[in-house]
Amino acid sequence: MAGITLTDAQTQLANWLTASTKVAQGQSYSISGRAVTRADAEEIRKQIIYWDRQVKRLTKGGITIKGATPV
Repeated sequence: MAGITLTDAQTQLANWLTASTKVAQGQSYSISGRAVTRADAEEIRKQIIYWDRQVKRLTKGGITIKGATPV
């Protein structure tokens, strides 16, 4: 498995943002065959945070370490 690409992460983020909008309008929404409803708002929020972080990480080009003190 090659891992998550920036395109994959952007697509997932867009899907979860759409789900959030639809659920906020009182509708259900389906992602990859899984229906989400208003009761799933917390899961939708977690997924948006996760995929937003992935997009930001992949856009930066990798992991960086800040505030490390050499020994």
